[in-house]
Amino acid sequence: MSTVTYAEKPWLKRYDPGVPHSLEPYPKHPIYQFLVDAAAELPDNPAIVTSAHLPVVGRKKAVLSYRELNEQVDALAAALVDMGLKKGDRVGLVLPNCAQFVIGFFGVLKAGGIVVAINPTYPALRMAEQLKDSGATTVITLSLFYNTVKQIQGQTDVKNVIVTNIKEYLPPLAAFLFTVAKEKKGGHRIEKHPVDYALPDLLAKYKGKRANVDVRPDDPAIFQYTGGTTGVPKGAIATHQALVCNTLQCRAFLGKVEQGKEVFLAAIPLFHVFGMISVMCFAVSLGASMLMVANPREIKEVLEVIHTYKPTIFMGVPAMYNAINNNPDVAKGKYDLRSIRACISGSAPLPPATKRRFEELTGSKLSEGYGLSETAVAVCVNPLYGENKTGSIGIPLPDVEMKIVSLEDGLTEMPIGKEGELVVWSPTLMIGYHNMPAETENVLRLMPDGRKWLFTGDIAYMDEDGYFFIVDRKKDMALIGGFNVYPNNVEKVLAEHHAVQEVGVAAIPHPEKEGQEALKAWVVVKPGHKVTEKELIDFAAQKLARYEVPTRIEFIDELPKTPVLKILRRELVARELAKRQAGQNS
Repeated sequence: MSTVTYAEKPWLKRYDPGVPHSLEPYPKHPIYQFLVDAAAELPDNPAIVTSAHLPVVGRKKAVLSYRELNEQVDALAAALVDMGLKKGDRVGLVLPNCAQFVIGFFGVLKAGGIVVAINPTYPALRMAEQLKDSGATTVITLSLFYNTVKQIQGQTDVKNVIVTNIKEYLPPLAAFLFTVAKEKKGGHRIEKHPVDYALPDLLAKYKGKRANVDVRPDDPAIFQYTGGTTGVPKGAIATHQALVCNTLQCRAFLGKVEQGKEVFLAAIPLFHVFGMISVMCFAVSLGASMLMVANPREIKEVLEVIHTYKPTIFMGVPAMYNAINNNPDVAKGKYDLRSIRACISGSAPLPPATKRRFEELTGSKLSEGYGLSETAVAVCVNPLYGENKTGSIGIPLPDVEMKIVSLEDGLTEMPIGKEGELVVWSPTLMIGYHNMPAETENVLRLMPDGRKWLFTGDIAYMDEDGYFFIVDRKKDMALIGGFNVYPNNVEKVLAEHHAVQEVGVAAIPHPEKEGQEALKAWVVVKPGHKVTEKELIDFAAQKLARYEVPTRIEFIDELPKTPVLKILRRELVARELAKRQAGQNS
């Protein structure tokens, strides 16, 4: 048995050369200081690149420089203060990936507000829940979602609505064609209520003005709603300091990044902390360019942007990398993906086959990482240039501590290699959940060392080198024939089959044995491939224990996913139960 202890931090020996063990002391400033610095040091560097594919004339782009971005952020902040926004007031951003999201995010923070980033595709009731829970008094929304916001405004505390049109930051010809062909048809053309504000009007009126608000590092910066895959959403409160620390941790761990020279693919949603910090804040801290992709599900658009504008850094999720791997035009060599140098995969387990294939196609390094909304975002990443252990989420970032504790008492440290609950301490930990003291107390617990640690709810283990491995969520663990079975492990095995594009595995109530569980797999088959249920069961039986093999397999066209493309297992189970209910009633 290994004599290594968590307190020894064995992972430090595995850091890439040049990665510091600690970044203390961290600078004490608001997160928007990165933007102020970039505008001063690299004023003409492209901050945001918005493109449009025009078949007639090729791809055209609109560029917002760091000087222009900072000026527009200042104007919005001044406007918000003039509209009555007070320090600590919450502002909802109902926006996809676009220049307006970045302007809105930093504008709200410079005005002393707190950002509540909301998935713009949420149905009205879900959107109303988050606006009401957060107490948001202002909303900045894309015109496409304006009517939804107005529909629910009366159920919330929202007094001011600022609306913007996606065409405002498109290249001129693309904006013209959009106005003629798509604006009305696509639902972007709206009748603005007289009491509401148009973003371009505010930016013009307050051009050259600034907000004079004293924003401190320990002030809350965001309410990030979490729980989309596990139940009731909770608003995790992160401070400016937490966002600054996490940005610098990511930057240090990637190592070989150059100020002012990197180009980030901004394809994962900025309204999720992964995109918000690991793409937007990280890029701004480097004075880097961000290539905006509004809808990451449009893989052709993602590929066009990569091919044309040559990003160097691509933060993504396994489903995106997998979609690129399986795109027939990529196989034909239509797209040049070789500009990509570094990729971090998060939000869901990265299948080894996906990693291998993507690295072959691009020549890049693709490393799996791990983070939570409760930790700002990243806490653990595989070294980019050092050893990547198959199935591992990697090693803790500088100044992050992690360990495995007993599932029974939450205190006893588990021996190296033994499973338990993963707990984390980091300078990026949330303050708590908004208006949820009981839930906060349940996950932020005082430990014997006198510090509050985050109990992640993930079952994991650490090996003797300090690499951590997620086994599964506590809530997703299945009990099959008296044995614990982890759907993650089963998914990884089935994903290795040459015909499987994607797979989700979950425990369902056993159809014949009341009170027991059965394991089921939902499989998306690669285009042009065929596979039977028996073939997949036989394949799984070669690598899994008998009780781990799913004996029920359903072939489907698409897996349900969250906005950051994480598989929704509970939705798969809900569909199964609904199907059974319908069968009983027929």
